[in-house]
Formats: sequence, C-alpha cells, structure tokens
Amino acid sequence: MTDPAALDTVLRELRACRLCRDAPLHLPPLPHQPRPVIQASATARLCIAGQAPGTRVHASGQPFTDPSGVRLRNWLGLDETVFYDAARVAIVPMGHCFPGLDAKGGDKPPRRECAPTWRTRVFAAMPAVELVLAIGRYAQAWHLGPGEGANLSETVANWRAILARPGSPRILPLPHPSWRNNSWLKRNPWFDEELVPVLRQEVARLVV
Repeated sequence: MTDPAALDTVLRELRACRLCRDAPLHLPPLPHQPRPVIQASATARLCIAGQAPGTRVHASGQPFTDPSGVRLRNWLGLDETVFYDAARVAIVPMGHCFPGLDAKGGDKPPRRECAPTWRTRVFAAMPAVELVLAIGRYAQAWHLGPGEGANLSETVANWRAILARPGSPRILPLPHPSWRNNSWLKRNPWFDEELVPVLRQEVARLVV
C-alpha cells in the first residue's frame, strides 16, 4: 500500500533543502537562492527523470515550462492538463534546483549533492511507479548504472532491450528534448519512427 504521508514528509523536507548553498559537496556553493522543483505523488505510475531545472523552470517553479517541455509533451502524446497531474505523472529531476550557467551560457550539470540525498527517499515513497523515462546521461547513469552504453546514442539505441528487462520500475532511456539535440534527432530518425510510438502507447496505458 502507498503511504501519502511518507511522501508528503519527503517533499516538505526536499522543498526546504538548501544543501547546495549552505553545505556544498565538491563544488562552490550555489550562487543563487535554491528553488527545488519536483512533481510527485504516491499514485503516479509514470515518472519522468530529467536533468535539472533551467532558467525558465527556476522562475516558474514548475517542471518543463519551456520549449523542451513542449517537445517532451509531444513525444509523450500528453496535453498540459495530464502532464501536470501529479496523481498520474511524477517529474523527478536528477538535480532539483537550477545549477546555474556555464561559461558558454549553457546549463551546468545537476548538483552532486542532490540525487544522493533525495532520490532514494523519493522513489521509496512512490511505490506505484511502473515506468521511469530516463532523460539524458545523468538520469540514465543513475537508473541503469554507469556502465550502460558508451554514450547517450548507444544507450537510447538499445531502448528495446532496456525496456524489456525484468524488474520494476522498467526504464526507457530518452535524449533530452532540448533544441540542443535537434541535430541528434535529425541523425537518428528511428527515434521518431520507432521509439516515440511505443513511448506513447506506454504512457497512454499508465496515465488512464
């Protein structure tokens, strides 16, 4: 049985977390006020495991409120009403706070403090999750293990075998829906032609 109170406790503590600013591990302190972002419930059967909030999500406090979210919802075949229904869809990034920008203006990697501190507790409180969409290398390394594939392309190309593995939750690796991956999508037309239809079938089954 699920225990909503257990997840409520974890979420309350997570949203109050200031570890990356006040007690950073291996990195300089987060230079701005943390604003942890997560969407979760004890009943969600689908979990989207992303990377970390960008500038727009940091401002809104809601996951995927940016062009990446538009593309992701298209991949999933979901409108915003269902996508943001925490009772059906959990969104648990590897880093819950915007990590800042690098020298080239891109997002920095998820903070190292975040996943080891929160991820196991969050997933333990979401036992209904049947499928995790592992978006990007950071989520794939965590949910599949660091030895899975030489790179993102190899891992995502092996999606059928990964999805078919026994155990729960099942894992489906995806590239990040960022515009930065436009060239990857053009080089790999099988993603839209073969993976996306299966993805939509799985999502439709889980969010009914």
